[in-house]
Amino acid sequence: MPFGNLFRRTWSSTDRLDGKTVLITGANTGIGKETALDLAKRGARIIMACRDMEKAEGALKEVIEGSGSQNVVIKKLDLSDTKSIREFAETINKEETKLNILINNAGVMVCPHGKTADGFEMQIGVNHIGHFLLTHLLIDLIKRSTPARIINVSSMAHSWGTINLDDINSEKGYDKKKAYSQSKLANVLFSRSLAKKLQGTGVTAYSLHPGVVQTDLWRHLSAPQAAIMKMISPFTKTSVQGAQTTIYCAVAPELETESGGYYSDCAPANCSSSASDDDTAQKLWELSCQMLSLSWD
Repeated sequence: MPFGNLFRRTWSSTDRLDGKTVLITGANTGIGKETALDLAKRGARIIMACRDMEKAEGALKEVIEGSGSQNVVIKKLDLSDTKSIREFAETINKEETKLNILINNAGVMVCPHGKTADGFEMQIGVNHIGHFLLTHLLIDLIKRSTPARIINVSSMAHSWGTINLDDINSEKGYDKKKAYSQSKLANVLFSRSLAKKLQGTGVTAYSLHPGVVQTDLWRHLSAPQAAIMKMISPFTKTSVQGAQTTIYCAVAPELETESGGYYSDCAPANCSSSASDDDTAQKLWELSCQMLSLSWD
């Protein structure tokens, strides 16, 4: 057993999700796949939103076999392309009668500089802007499905981030770690704004740090960074352990009356002071709307 696990609070629950529909982005690998498997075992209908349909087919088979549930589907979603997001959301709105839990899990991490189909810097584009648009397009369906939850998978890396409102796309200079931290801070701020705007609707919002998890998100690390990760790997989490806080935010009954909080190790946690700044949260919201040419009050 990895040493790090000796100091972790364990959480387990037998709560069921029968009759609930859950949508998970980036569900073909890592935390997303483990979340899909767990929630399928609890009786939920699972929509696995994946970019790579070949990998998704394999993941779908694993989730169906592992959970014993046939009520699991895969759908194509590329968060780096607003056209794909709009097409995906249109399909969901047309085919699904409800959406009780939206888990914005997909992400890219410390990748080399790249741009989305719409010209956004890849990390802010996928990790924040893509999920912002997706949530906007599904919000009416979510509101009709109350009580409902929106969960944004962030990271403790948010605490090293700043939102550069004047250069959100890192055009004046690209540092992949700063761009990643900015995108993860955006996830926490987005959850805060959502919680405020959705007050009284029966829809709650959460953000979380899954832990330092061994996933293929590490593929862009430099050789020295990879060596450090190998050294600390006994203290890191497996994908199953990393999925627990997402699952907690999705099923824990006591969270039904909570909204806007940040969680880690299946418990409330402190986020950075930048992540508690409602002024920045509002400015980020407005900038996100502007970048996508939409209005969302």
